[in-house]
Amino acid sequence: MNTERDILPIGSVVLLKDAKKKIMIIGFMALDMAKKDKVFDYMGVVYPEGFLGKGSACMFNQDKIEEVCFRGYENEENEEFRKIVQQVYNAADQLVSQGNQESERK
Repeated sequence: MNTERDILPIGSVVLLKDAKKKIMIIGFMALDMAKKDKVFDYMGVVYPEGFLGKGSACMFNQDKIEEVCFRGYENEENEEFRKIVQQVYNAADQLVSQGNQESERK
């Protein structure tokens, strides 16, 4: 299933569902080191404070975003990178789908 995602650029500021503070996106496809098999769509820091040291970054998925307050800087370089990230997401979705189909056959 190749669904086009609206991949927000670095620097975008979002409000997550049930949150009081805004989050600025600082990274993509963040790996949770505590759960090595869990990858999140984004990594962010509280806005406007930013990175405050170890443990101050959070990880979240696209479906947790309630509002996009500000969309980060976009140019051709960002568009090329967004296409690569989209390809990685599509490949990951395909692997998950294949794994689910194999589980159903068992």
